[in-house]
Amino acid sequence: MNTSWLNKLLSSNAGIAALVLRVPVGLILAAHGAQKLFAWFGGYGLEGTGQWMASIGITPGFLMALLAGSAEFFGGLALALGLLTRPAALVTAFTMLVAIFTVHINNGLFMANNGYEYGLTLFVVAIVLAIQGGGSLSVDNWLVKKLTK
Repeated sequence: MNTSWLNKLLSSNAGIAALVLRVPVGLILAAHGAQKLFAWFGGYGLEGTGQWMASIGITPGFLMALLAGSAEFFGGLALALGLLTRPAALVTAFTMLVAIFTVHINNGLFMANNGYEYGLTLFVVAIVLAIQGGGSLSVDNWLVKKLTK
């Protein structure tokens, strides 16, 4: 079996620094996704989030809430584990860009005004992880070692 493309996707020389980025950002993203999907941590769930998204012009609201919540929840869990880090990071980066430009951009930079600084920070971390991969302490790294035996 030709695993060359899989090795390129999963391999990373990032070391332990990727773990320091992946775990907290992944858990934060997963928590935000859980708010949207399951109404955990004070969230509104799919129905409430979908209604809010539709009210600001992101339609169909329920589908958009499902997509955003899934990207954040499952992408965040994948990042925390270092599983398919690059694809998960790209999906979450795209989700943050959408959030920035559909919800936060007109409010300026700062979170105190519902600005985009938080989304921008998550976007930048996701881009870094997409570039460098999951690092030495990741499921991706473990898989690469198993595939190259």
